Amino acid sequence: MSGTTHRVALIVIDGFGVSSGGPCDAIAAASMPNWRALCARHPITSLGASGEAVGLPAGQMGNSEVGHLNIGSGQRVPQDLPRIDAAIADGSFGQMSGLRNALAAANESGLHLLTLLGSGGVHANDRHAIELLRAAQEAGVPRILVHLLLDGRDTPPRSAAAALASFQQRMSGVAPSAQIATIGGRYYGMDRDQRWERTAVALEHIVLDGGQMARSPEVALDAAYDRGESDEFVAPTRIALRDPATVRFAPSDVVIHANFRADRARQLIRALAAPAMGELARPAGLPVRCWGMTSYGEGDGLELVQSIFGPAVVPSLAGLVAAAGMRQLHVAETEKYAHVTYFLNGGVEAAFPRERRMLVPSDHVATYDLAPAMQAEVIAAEVVAALERGDEQFIVANIANPDMVGHTGDFAATVRACEATDRAIGAIADAAATAGVTLLITGDHGNAEEMCAADGSPLTSHTLQRVPLLVAYGSGSGPALAVGDLQDIAPTICALMGLRPDPAMTGESLLRP
Repeated sequence: MSGTTHRVALIVIDGFGVSSGGPCDAIAAASMPNWRALCARHPITSLGASGEAVGLPAGQMGNSEVGHLNIGSGQRVPQDLPRIDAAIADGSFGQMSGLRNALAAANESGLHLLTLLGSGGVHANDRHAIELLRAAQEAGVPRILVHLLLDGRDTPPRSAAAALASFQQRMSGVAPSAQIATIGGRYYGMDRDQRWERTAVALEHIVLDGGQMARSPEVALDAAYDRGESDEFVAPTRIALRDPATVRFAPSDVVIHANFRADRARQLIRALAAPAMGELARPAGLPVRCWGMTSYGEGDGLELVQSIFGPAVVPSLAGLVAAAGMRQLHVAETEKYAHVTYFLNGGVEAAFPRERRMLVPSDHVATYDLAPAMQAEVIAAEVVAALERGDEQFIVANIANPDMVGHTGDFAATVRACEATDRAIGAIADAAATAGVTLLITGDHGNAEEMCAADGSPLTSHTLQRVPLLVAYGSGSGPALAVGDLQDIAPTICALMGLRPDPAMTGESLLRP
């Protein structure tokens, strides 16, 4: 290819792995004429999007946060999961200044530990919660109450019983004084789409007395299953404490959220920590002092949430575009907005100079199988309009459908989600070709290409599958692509835009000479 293309558009299709064509492959089952025509006409390759390819432990599925961070930074960013694991392994975990400060404060009254239960490894890991409990017990915290958020999204839909038994056994070994105070599905306690009515339910069960009660976590879980609730949707329930006189919540208490991934921890921790909130009516006794396992961001009171592990800010493609004096546009709907801004930008919260951001509100539905088209059409229209105007040299957009609908386990709805995605990328591809803009289409991790487990049951989690990368050159033709990893996308875009990659970028351009 002669010269460089100075305008580039990147479309990240969430949960869009390389299609295998199997019976549980919603991408293969969908009518996607635009995608298949693009694949037939333009260079395409595959990228590693899980495990060590993206800075995670071997065999660990990728996720949107990790995917966008690797895409935007051009490097395998050391992820929070292995970073925390390493601190536990070398004994430095208990010496983290943030943790020592949190436990010193908790010694004045009591500690509430919030954590997602399960082995999914996308938002939290039980090992981390157990180590926090060990440290709290050793520090002599007088009252330790645990609030378990059940998964069923990155784990099988009804797998909480085994996870609960394992957790309780380990908890009793390291922190015999700790008690499970509430359980509830992540649908309530880990919303990120400003469904404050969900957050309010989780908050009330943590802070208030009364409401739905069970004599043990096992009884609460059995009752939820009898009501037809899977783990993700278990109605928050208070668990009877060993001593009924135990204070459940006091204004002097401390909260530690053990989730290392910020996006689904923010709403609940903000409701606990912010000095004032207009989004929901809060119980008396708030705010309280809060710590997160990692940095949960800034603004709206989140700056008051201290972190045990500090943020890892890395150079990014967006920073290079800004430094070159170019304009850029980042577009996504609510569910993935943080991913095309904060995470794609290397952990930087504020927009770069000349960076325009477009937030498209997500549908207000209980689950996205009820609206599988989501906002793909609106996002496509925004991108098309930007391509036609020509104001921005770099455009990035996230299309969330295959991932968000794939998480419901509804195969037919996920097929429709993929078809809506196809209509969106068809419109964008036509506009890019007309404008002479080079278009890259990729995924951030797998999901929709593998919708059932080996036993045929619905698979709602991400996968280990590689993701596609297609390049439709604005000039009409260009070089073939090498096989690579997500970290290679930013250097590839640098080559297309005539930008010098940051020295910290370990990825390489995939454009073959």
